[in-house]
Amino acid sequence: MPAIKKVKTAIIGCGTICKNTYAPNLANKYHIIDLVACADRIPERAAYLAEQYNLKVMTNEEIYNDPEIEIVVNLTCPESHYEVSKAAILAGKHVYSEKMMAVTWEEGQELYKLAREKGVNYTIAPDTFLGASWQTARKAIDDGLIGTPVAMTCCYSSNYQMDGDMVDLDPDHFMFVLHPGGGIPYDFGGYYLHNIINLMGPIKRVGGFCKTMYPDRIYRNPRHPLYKEPVHIDTPTSIAGALEFESGAHGTMLITSDSACRFFFQIMGTQGILILNDPNFFGGSVKIIRNGGVPLDPNLNDKEPGAWFTDPLSYTLPITHPFRESSRGLGVADMAYAIRNNRRPRADCDLGYHAFEVIHGIWKSGDSGEIYEMTSRCERPEPIPSLGLTGTAEEFALDN
Repeated sequence: MPAIKKVKTAIIGCGTICKNTYAPNLANKYHIIDLVACADRIPERAAYLAEQYNLKVMTNEEIYNDPEIEIVVNLTCPESHYEVSKAAILAGKHVYSEKMMAVTWEEGQELYKLAREKGVNYTIAPDTFLGASWQTARKAIDDGLIGTPVAMTCCYSSNYQMDGDMVDLDPDHFMFVLHPGGGIPYDFGGYYLHNIINLMGPIKRVGGFCKTMYPDRIYRNPRHPLYKEPVHIDTPTSIAGALEFESGAHGTMLITSDSACRFFFQIMGTQGILILNDPNFFGGSVKIIRNGGVPLDPNLNDKEPGAWFTDPLSYTLPITHPFRESSRGLGVADMAYAIRNNRRPRADCDLGYHAFEVIHGIWKSGDSGEIYEMTSRCERPEPIPSLGLTGTAEEFALDN
């Protein structure tokens, strides 16, 4: 049996998320990936990465023109996603882009159309929906453990404030999450939407509101050089959406970056409820509540309030799939196997494009006061097989 032909890969954008997670995973975790080069607008960051992982420092153009490099991993800030992904696609490279595709809907449309015309794979983060807990939840739904899904709800709140020592000055503390394309609907909405679509299927119509709460703020850390100086936030920081799925199920999504950190995510079916983990992570618990249960209080008689209600029993499901640990880059590895096996990547741009339109549809609905009819659709991604694999053998689940 011949050895796997690895896929030569280059990273553009060597900031914090690359240095802390993507680079070590792509260099060491996934056997299919041959990480060979990196580029960054700040030379010191590319040089550091190259030294750590024995990479070649190249310019963007050199990466695009290298015939041996097959995948470009776009880890630039959201405002640069469009420019870098477009150039790579035009060069005939397969592209994996951090969330989301671009800043504007028009840019996303152009990139989607271009990738299809060029016949290259274009996959979009986040790839957490490929992780162990989410594939376990997918199997639970597909196996009918909660019956037919009829509704879902999720809520996530965080705190994006101008508090860091060097926010917006030090590249490793660049507050991109408050720049265009980096607001919480884009930054965290993708985690929920990719998992929602993976579990519930494509979305037919959306409605809701999307706005910038408190657009004019100040730097609040006394150690910051711009302490008390004003800063204008030009990206949405709150989104409230209503979703109608093609299946007929309904859902709600509420996300804000102007509160404290908290999450809630569950799917309701005709036979029970799935209680899900934070979609920012690949692993975590998956719980199920099934119809039935035990009385709230066995001493209650039929005449007392609450006697007719039951307290459903909650169970924690066993995790049935691989990739429980931090696995960023899993979507890149899956795309590499898709290239070698001539199949569709699980994080195909149909998924990223559909999620991107949901955000813009909710935004447009809020502005117009009308329900937005989705123009895109996607199939649920192919599930990862439920195999009893651990460690470096987990990757076998992608080689299909």
